[in-house]
Amino acid sequence: MNIAVKTTVAAEATAILERLGVDKAAYTGGDMKAFSPITGEQTGSLKTVSAEEASAAIERADAAFRVWRLVPAPKRGELVRLFGEELRAAKADLGRLVSIEAGKIPSEGLGEVQEMIDICDFAVGLSRQLYGLTIATERPGHRMMETWHPLGVIGIISAFNFPVAVWAWNAALALVCGNSVVWKPSEKTPLTALAAQAVLDRALKRFGDAPEGLSQLLIGDRAIGEVLVDHPKVPLVSATGSTRMGRDVGPRLARRFARAILELGGNNGGIVCPSADLDMALRAIAFGAMGTAGQRCTTLRRLFVHDSIYDQLVPRLKKAYASVSVGNPLEGSALVGPLIDKLAFDAMQKALSEAKAHGGAVHGGERVETGSADAYYVKPALVEMPAHTGPVLEETFAPILYVLKYSDFDAVLADHNAVGAGLSSSIFTLDMREAERFLAADGSDCGIANVNIGTSGAEIGGAFGGEKETGGGRESGSDAWRAYMRRATNTINYSKSLPLAQGVSFDID
Repeated sequence: MNIAVKTTVAAEATAILERLGVDKAAYTGGDMKAFSPITGEQTGSLKTVSAEEASAAIERADAAFRVWRLVPAPKRGELVRLFGEELRAAKADLGRLVSIEAGKIPSEGLGEVQEMIDICDFAVGLSRQLYGLTIATERPGHRMMETWHPLGVIGIISAFNFPVAVWAWNAALALVCGNSVVWKPSEKTPLTALAAQAVLDRALKRFGDAPEGLSQLLIGDRAIGEVLVDHPKVPLVSATGSTRMGRDVGPRLARRFARAILELGGNNGGIVCPSADLDMALRAIAFGAMGTAGQRCTTLRRLFVHDSIYDQLVPRLKKAYASVSVGNPLEGSALVGPLIDKLAFDAMQKALSEAKAHGGAVHGGERVETGSADAYYVKPALVEMPAHTGPVLEETFAPILYVLKYSDFDAVLADHNAVGAGLSSSIFTLDMREAERFLAADGSDCGIANVNIGTSGAEIGGAFGGEKETGGGRESGSDAWRAYMRRATNTINYSKSLPLAQGVSFDID
């Protein structure tokens, strides 16, 4: 299959960066090359920081934290409110840049910026709700309570697939909680990081009296990430990426007793039961498995279909896969854009070869030629597998959906949970017992478990993250803010005596 990619994106990316106020020197003449997966062309050459410069930035962030932690939380919320305003004004440009650099279709690029706006709204409200508890005490004349205090410099390491939203999830909460922020973005999407930081800089300028160094950006490779992970003045690192990355980051932080918010792999599964609304399931499966070219951490990768409806649903899925439009997301109405690079394409082809070796029937998966040797478009692949083995057990960050038959609900739950990752999951059923069982303690073992919606499309209000090899971290909504603060339990004695807890007696003359 062939498509023509005509768009030249480098000039457009430069124009967007200029409109957003990014210093041209930051993305020209440097040693880190930026590319767009849409055409494969180079879009910038960024100046990187040295390990010494990264350490100095962390020191500045620590100094900023010591000032910012004393600013009342509602006033800190005002900075984030201004940030949200600036994002609204920059939404079209920043969303377009996300599409150019990450290869997303326009609605997804804009949707990512909307996530940033939404988390700002959430964080502004949160700035007046950093609640602690008052706790019943066994000692008369005493009051016991907990208080929450700012933690310090928050390190953020983000991935290419959501190049700005994940940073905003962390930064907005960290800032209202009284912390400073140091961000090391993916080497694959550095231009969007420059742009997002420039938008925040506008808000900081409007705010007026924020300490210098409150939010900083480190452009660099793995070595710069290691500086952030190992620095003693960074008490928390939120890292988004592969499970392999998390296996390195987690122990390094543990060695110095620092905290980790790890958002890692997701070999996400869905179950389609006999009572399912198949029209609804079809739409949810198609977006969950093919959206963002399969490059979401919540992408649907394993689908278990009851054998009584397999022949009704799967042919319709095959038809959807065969007809889905693949192409330049900036031209026309393509629903599936490019893979991020050649490494992603090679990993996909390797997984499909392994699937065939395990008896899988592969539909799709071939490269779509564009005339550019450096742009990697593929037809999404639907793979009918005879068993839950081989590559099905591993996450491949590409649009591959493994489809399997099942007959027994207990057995399919066991298969669903029999993978390393535990991020997102879904079930399609109109049977209340099946739905409730899926959400119960012995049901899905994932951090996200949905009924009659797909695995993708999490909202800001809920804490986002997963279990097992997904890392256990939580970002965004609910009470995820607590991870960015330290808790103190306080007991106040307003009596004239000194009773001890648990009835302990220790009298001295």
